Amino acid sequence: MRVYYEDTDAGGVAYHTSYLRWFERGRTEWLRALGFGQAELTERTGRLFVVRSLSVDYLAPARLDDRLQVLTRAARRGRARLCFHQETHALAPAEATLCRGRVEVVCMDTTGRPRPLPPEICTRLDDVG
Repeated sequence: MRVYYEDTDAGGVAYHTSYLRWFERGRTEWLRALGFGQAELTERTGRLFVVRSLSVDYLAPARLDDRLQVLTRAARRGRARLCFHQETHALAPAEATLCRGRVEVVCMDTTGRPRPLPPEICTRLDDVG
């Protein structure tokens, strides 16, 4: 992805909240890479993922027009939750780790009650290790 004007302040430095949006996109693409679109998953299973907690370490600023990569990996799994480790890296103009975060999401039904992770996601996670 790229840092756009809307992601930055007047000086061209990315807002701290932009990293949270980029992390969200990283988790969405991680789920998609496993074969699950979020809308389809919610429609089919009645479950969705909600952020429960997060911690972020900002290491260096992203700037207007930087090209970025978000790395996402599931670090831990519970009955109804997943903990992710995520990093945002600048690819150009210079390679650097900009931000590291830990995000815990909870699987819920559409009424807001915690529910077990869908079995097909657990199976797929077991398959990829």
